Amino acid sequence: MVRRRVLGLVAVGVIGFTTACSATPSGEPVASNVAAPSSAPVLKPASVSVTPADGANGVAPGEPVTVSVTDGKVGEVKLTGADGRQVAGKAKPDGSGWESAEPLGYGKKYTLAVAATGTDGKPVTSQQSFTTAKPARQLAVSVNVQDGDTVGVGMPVIFTFTGNVPDRAAAERAIKVTAEPATEGAFRWFGDKQLVWRPKEYWKSGTKVSVNAAIYGKDLGKGTYGQEDKQFGVKIGDKVVAVADGQTHQMTVSVNDKEVKTVPVSLGKPGHTTPAGTYTVMSEHVGFTMDSGTYGVPADSPGGYKTYVQYAIRMSYSGIFYHSAPWSVGDQGKRNVSHGCINLSTENTKWLMDLSNPGDLITVQNSGGPALEPTDGWSYWQLPWDQWKTPSN
Repeated sequence: MVRRRVLGLVAVGVIGFTTACSATPSGEPVASNVAAPSSAPVLKPASVSVTPADGANGVAPGEPVTVSVTDGKVGEVKLTGADGRQVAGKAKPDGSGWESAEPLGYGKKYTLAVAATGTDGKPVTSQQSFTTAKPARQLAVSVNVQDGDTVGVGMPVIFTFTGNVPDRAAAERAIKVTAEPATEGAFRWFGDKQLVWRPKEYWKSGTKVSVNAAIYGKDLGKGTYGQEDKQFGVKIGDKVVAVADGQTHQMTVSVNDKEVKTVPVSLGKPGHTTPAGTYTVMSEHVGFTMDSGTYGVPADSPGGYKTYVQYAIRMSYSGIFYHSAPWSVGDQGKRNVSHGCINLSTENTKWLMDLSNPGDLITVQNSGGPALEPTDGWSYWQLPWDQWKTPSN
């Protein structure tokens, strides 16, 4: 009886051991048939792609030539013109590509030679050529500000082309307006020649604005290309705002939202009422002849005039200025007697002109005149932001 119990215990022990360890009869673990993952990278030859494609014709010379390398790193790249001159370029820091760093010429043939090394350590070379476009016509662009200017908080940036731009979207892509601090703004076209960038709200004083009209070599549609780039920077000065009231006959001037002076003025008389709205100062003149003939009224006709003034500051294309008017000093602060301009004394005009910059704001209210047209001068603040962003025809 005792012996049978011992055997039973041994048998149970063997069964329990086999179930828990799944050992082979020899006591070694069972080998797995699943392969362990390999940590070694797969080595490949470099793959090189280039824009523009080999043999391409009509390539826009203002667009960069780019090289991209996958499964390897770029080596020496030579982009050479037919005259043997090598075009400057720069490789990406991670070795994944290369890009030309200067524009190409019009109607020129270029050869591109690329060397790269794959992850397999083997060299790869590529050589191809292409030809740039010959423009049917070229357009230049002018801008309403100059490098280094200090301008007012209402200043728009106006790009005027020398001819109609067939592809407006291409022109917008070529032009960048950036600011520090960052400022929200948008483009709007006025006709086919003029593109205007305006901030959503007035600029903040001290903002630094950079403009890069990189139109050279850019395809502007229908065989039209840009002629020359324009690049510059301006600074936004103090916030100077003047409010001229046609009922009180006073102009209140504030600097950075603090009133600094109120001066008597005379606005447009009945029949010549000053349009009401917010103007943007366009230009300043010392020694200027006010001539009614500029808006279609000959100087020698009834209501015409041709008068020299010492100081004149343009506010519109239609001939609205604020200017020195010593002949109306007795009326200033009392009644409106001008042909539409804002009359001030010589002393007050000089004071305001010395304080002000192009891009400052002048609001005319209670003049009895029509609403100021947004297209009359730089009066773009007459358009609410939602309308400004609505595509123009």
